[in-house]
Amino acid sequence: MPEAPLDPGYAVTAVAVVVAITVTLRALPFAVRGALSGSALLADLGRWMPLGAVAILAAYCLSGVDLTAGSHGLDELVGVAVTVAVHRWRRNALLSIATGTAAYLLLVNVGLPT
Repeated sequence: MPEAPLDPGYAVTAVAVVVAITVTLRALPFAVRGALSGSALLADLGRWMPLGAVAILAAYCLSGVDLTAGSHGLDELVGVAVTVAVHRWRRNALLSIATGTAAYLLLVNVGLPT
């Protein structure tokens, strides 16, 4: 049995609700920033949030590493080590992430000598 066509009024209402919620959520931090400008919590979040985000991303990326596979996770560990080393050397997040990613991709595609 064929499905009934979508009611245009319902579709417009659904899109309007989604847009309103998205705009509200995007504007909310800017609206409350003035009230929280002297807040110690906001200062702490600004200081620790980048580290927390990177730690969560690293944990997620490394969670799928199979230590019983051929490389035993060495490709991933070398990529992380290169990322950390370049970041400690240059203190440039973009450079360290790009270099670590390039090292990982090189090892995955070319491979380590055995």
